[in-house]
Amino acid sequence: MKNYIEKIKWLLDEAQITDRCMCSYTYEDGLTNLIHLLEACKKSQNTLYFCGNGGSAGIAQHMTADFLKNGGMRTYNLYGPSTITCISNDLTYEYVFCKQLEMLAETGDILISISSSGESENIVKAIETMRKQGGVVVTLTGFREQNRIRRMGDWNIYIPVEHYGMVESIHNLILQQIVDMIVEADGIAMKI
Repeated sequence: MKNYIEKIKWLLDEAQITDRCMCSYTYEDGLTNLIHLLEACKKSQNTLYFCGNGGSAGIAQHMTADFLKNGGMRTYNLYGPSTITCISNDLTYEYVFCKQLEMLAETGDILISISSSGESENIVKAIETMRKQGGVVVTLTGFREQNRIRRMGDWNIYIPVEHYGMVESIHNLILQQIVDMIVEADGIAMKI
């Protein structure tokens, strides 16, 4: 059991944060840049979107709520059951996020795309759509270093391990840290 936690700690230290040009940042500098990006989004009252599949969908929904309630940001939930089943049925699951973003996203909005494998076609299409809409993209991936999604964001967080549970745990931890630091910067005390 202890080895699992030690590996999570090690992987958190090994998280790779890069910008659109694939320039590397330390964990602290990368997170600071992401926090500034999200604070600017909040200040301009742009909208923050999250997308992911499976466990990453759970993280996306959780973070949609946390950034709204705790972070005080405008967020939009892309997981309405009727909407997801309608788009999946009428168009195919590949379009489940991009169709919504096509109708909703505006210049300056942010999409945080979460994909452990970095290969999900519906996430790729969501990123491409957000770019067309003039939005900013943050990716969180794992598994293979050369995965498709890792190089698609303005900011990219990559966890170097092929293990769903570990990648998802670290993605969740990093996003939770970001929202907590936004709350802290606002001077709001978190209830324990």
